[in-house]
Amino acid sequence: MSPQSEMPSAVVSAETCEYSAAERELLLKLAHDSIQSALEGRDRDLDLTPPSPHLAEPHGAFTTLHLQGKLRGCIGYILPVEPLYKTIAASARAAAFEDPRFEPVTLADLPKLKVEISVLSVPQPIRPEEVVVGRHGLIVSQGSCRGLLLPQVPTEWEWDRKTFLAQTCLKAGLPPDAWQHGAQLQGFTAEVFGEE
Repeated sequence: MSPQSEMPSAVVSAETCEYSAAERELLLKLAHDSIQSALEGRDRDLDLTPPSPHLAEPHGAFTTLHLQGKLRGCIGYILPVEPLYKTIAASARAAAFEDPRFEPVTLADLPKLKVEISVLSVPQPIRPEEVVVGRHGLIVSQGSCRGLLLPQVPTEWEWDRKTFLAQTCLKAGLPPDAWQHGAQLQGFTAEVFGEE
């Protein structure tokens, strides 16, 4: 059996876990299968029928790919418009092949590819003083500019709240102090899990 078809073990980071260990493993396996089926030209073979009503519920989610400890792609969907199961398949494929910061994933990358999934709550307006590093993800928008950073990002970079706000503004293509000058802020939480 190839590494991509085995059930990956999950590492979880969340205050409360909505998804069971079995559900997390199914979603991680789906992400791998979605990427592998695209690389092998077997898109039609991928079964996107949610295995449970819980995984059929609409959720926004991001899939982050790592290769040898380095970011290899990260793309997702903010709003809950599709069943989570389909969202994970689509975001995994997009992270592998459509993230403009990276070359597309290759078959040679597959055995070493590590997946992290972030299942998002629905974004809500948030004031700067309400942002809690390590708990909230942020969306900053002004005019046609919009940037998003997941909750785990400021923790990984050891940012304080003001740095997190500034970096999200920069991600949106805005000045770092735009959050103090009329930019709209939305916060969300995420259940984050991935492979060791």
